[in-house]
Amino acid sequence: MAADTAPTTQAERDARALHDDGHAIAPSEIAIGVIIGRTSEFFDFFVYSIASVLVFPKLVFPFMDPLQGTLWSFAIFALAFVARPVGTVIFTAIDRAYGRGAKLTIALFLLGGSTAAIAFLPGYESIGIAAALLLALFRMGQGVALGGSWDGLASLLAMNAPEGKRGWYAMVPQLGAPLGLIVASLLFMFLITALPAEDFLAWGWRYPFFVAFAINVVALFARLRIVVTPEYATLFENRDLQPAPLTDTLRSEWKVIAAGAFAPLASFALFHMVTVYPLSWVFLFTEESPSRFLAIQAVAAVVGVFSIIGSGYLADRVGRRTVLGVTAAAIAAFSGFAPQLLGAGEAGEAAFMILGFALLGLCFGQSSGALSNNFQPRHRYTGSAFTSDLAWLFGAGFAPLVALWLSSEFGLIAAGAYLLSGAIGTLVALWMNRELARTIG
Repeated sequence: MAADTAPTTQAERDARALHDDGHAIAPSEIAIGVIIGRTSEFFDFFVYSIASVLVFPKLVFPFMDPLQGTLWSFAIFALAFVARPVGTVIFTAIDRAYGRGAKLTIALFLLGGSTAAIAFLPGYESIGIAAALLLALFRMGQGVALGGSWDGLASLLAMNAPEGKRGWYAMVPQLGAPLGLIVASLLFMFLITALPAEDFLAWGWRYPFFVAFAINVVALFARLRIVVTPEYATLFENRDLQPAPLTDTLRSEWKVIAAGAFAPLASFALFHMVTVYPLSWVFLFTEESPSRFLAIQAVAAVVGVFSIIGSGYLADRVGRRTVLGVTAAAIAAFSGFAPQLLGAGEAGEAAFMILGFALLGLCFGQSSGALSNNFQPRHRYTGSAFTSDLAWLFGAGFAPLVALWLSSEFGLIAAGAYLLSGAIGTLVALWMNRELARTIG
């Protein structure tokens, strides 16, 4: 099949016929599809991450002390980020052979199926170490699916953004992260509060994973509503959003991919430092109730929503590169006193979370696809997907594991040093890549 021809399945053609109502897809409609899709993915993500702290160390690693069990739980957590580029390779081939709708449907059902399978996971007391092996398998299934769930809608949104509104539309996909965290935190908070500890550990924690599957089904249809439209198909056929062979993309665009993977290190490092890691520290080293901290996390995530929105406003006035550079410097400064806040009791924890999410929103809101315009049109779709995979792998995949180990061995200040390294990485990437400066300045 020629690379210029958009492959379609009968189901995809039927879906296009169903949704072909004669009107063009407006950027606002694309934005809604993007937000729904990203919220569902991040809800999956945070349901798993919260369970990695509150459930899996006791369910899967009860023969270890709580700290060691959590570290092993975080090691399995990282497997999804390792598997994600593999998913991109597999599903790019599916995309080229069978079409975007088939790829997205398979990927999201794999994501939902892997998530639902975790809900049925037996504990160590039932099947021994096989529980950890199954958890690792399901986690890798989530990662492969996330690599395949890249739909190009964020790129389509940016390409359809009105003049002077690129920063505003760039922040839209990022809203899914705090929205997903809010829902996941409140759901776990409710279950922890409503159920005795024994019931929560026996069966209560499983319900959020079932909810995640249901949300994925809704998100699938919301995203297919956009993907199968004639406008999207035209962009596909014009190769503006054409899946290219990964080897060809890497050979031609490796410099752009490398710069794009390292430029958002500050935001991705901070991402886990204010979401997964602090919950583990509070749960392991303080007497505070997890439900109270989950409430603080949900409130802080609301601050993150408004901060992401603010990043779009600022980026369109001072430039995306300026926003990324200034916030990276601010994160570097934050890393110097953030550990002291986290270790300063309940008020300090709240201050750490709210300040952290305010900074996170500003940098994370503009970190996605900062280099997508640098790709040649033929490689934009695949290059953007693989760049995102590497950015999450390098910047976020091992962050909870490394931060918890450092802080448990050397104190909270060591976690601040880890955050500082991410900020330095972003500043160096922005300084070294002049093409990046011209593109997003």
